[in-house]
Amino acid sequence: MPQMSPLNWMILFMFFSSIFFLFNLLNFYMNLPIPYQNNIFKSNFMNKYNWKW
Repeated sequence: MPQMSPLNWMILFMFFSSIFFLFNLLNFYMNLPIPYQNNIFKSNFMNKYNWKW
């Protein structure tokens, strides 16, 4: 591995962490609004996060 300065590691870390963070937000955005199938967690989840359009 070539020797990298801390700045390069910081830039790399920020790049990858931002990608994962945006994927996480996208997952929440795409999964929260849809109608949920009946499952064990439905009542608890809907009471906690009762998002409305």
